[in-house]
Amino acid sequence: MAQPKTIVGLDVGSSKIRVLVGTVEDKKSNINVIGVGISPSNGIRRGMITDIDEAVSNITAALDDAERMSGEPIHRVFVGVSGTHVETYDSRGVIAISGQNSEITEDDVDRVLEAAQAVSLPSNQEILRVIPKNFSVDSQRNVKYPVGMTGIRLEVEAHIITGQVSAIKNLDKCLYQTGVDPQEFIPSILACAESVLDRRQKELGVILVEVGSSCTNIAVYEEGSVVYSSVIPVGGEHVTNDLAIGLKCSIETAEKVKIEYGTCLPDDVSDREEIDLSQISKSDNHSVSKKHTAKIIEARYHEIFMLVKDELTHIGRAGMLPAGAVLCGSAVKMPGTIDLARDTVNLPVQMGFPKEFEGIVDRIDDPGFASLTGLVQFGHRHGASGSMFDFKVGKNFDGIMKFIKNLLPN
Repeated sequence: MAQPKTIVGLDVGSSKIRVLVGTVEDKKSNINVIGVGISPSNGIRRGMITDIDEAVSNITAALDDAERMSGEPIHRVFVGVSGTHVETYDSRGVIAISGQNSEITEDDVDRVLEAAQAVSLPSNQEILRVIPKNFSVDSQRNVKYPVGMTGIRLEVEAHIITGQVSAIKNLDKCLYQTGVDPQEFIPSILACAESVLDRRQKELGVILVEVGSSCTNIAVYEEGSVVYSSVIPVGGEHVTNDLAIGLKCSIETAEKVKIEYGTCLPDDVSDREEIDLSQISKSDNHSVSKKHTAKIIEARYHEIFMLVKDELTHIGRAGMLPAGAVLCGSAVKMPGTIDLARDTVNLPVQMGFPKEFEGIVDRIDDPGFASLTGLVQFGHRHGASGSMFDFKVGKNFDGIMKFIKNLLPN
């Protein structure tokens, strides 16, 4: 009997570093969670390394916790990439079909995706993923799977996600010092989509919103593929900063207030309710209005969802996505978030939880684990060779075909 395959995800966030160890047996779709490790993310700011020594220490701590729980040594990991340094572009590639009988082959698909990468990028950005939206064969548009078709011209519309060169290299250096090798660097929002979205949602049209600590990532799917993604430089830590200023307390106290007493619905809070800060902090001893606290939180969350709505308006999808919005990320657990998001973006809204896991699922049944669980699912479904989204190096025929076939309806 074959040994179960072990897959490890590493999510290096701006508030926490998380590691997940999962195993999967042959012909089995669900991933068995056998280990989880969590540590603070000191030395990391807005998705970028600010202190290598501190970052290495905290990554090592999270890896050690996961190794102890799982009993498995960790050598290779799928790594999530997020932060304000991530940028997105749309591109188009065109080639002539030169094969026998003008039949499109896997090599032609590889060539047209390489042609789509011929886009002018800032010198400090490198391509993380090239995602085909759809293909055109001669005058026939919106082709999902062109291999085997006949034509003289093959064209692709692609979505390109890039990361800052120095940010990726510094993260790579930290991993090297911890003794693990990155199998893939995967944009966080794509990992989240692996975990919380199903094929039907992607086909109908959906926006995935990941509200992280330092930024908010969004991805819009239609007809099974990403049509747009973006990074909004506002996240959960901005709520904490607002509370520290508005309540005249320390950042540490503001964070505790947000977690223990926070809500996005000030109308549900009595005017007379107060929070005694001396009960949760040694540095602050005054009392603050709970309703005032809720108003501060509501204002910042409303801003985040208004920025999401502006992105949808920019691409002509405001109020036009039948599957609505799916929220994930640690910051969306704030009470009242779904109601506020629904009223602001004018779409049906639901919380996104990791799917298709077993084992110690109580440790990961949380919207904040969407990115981490998605990294492991990415490794399970697509593997390190023939990556679902990686078309920038070598001949990834198997991965290209696997991705395109995943776009096709059952």
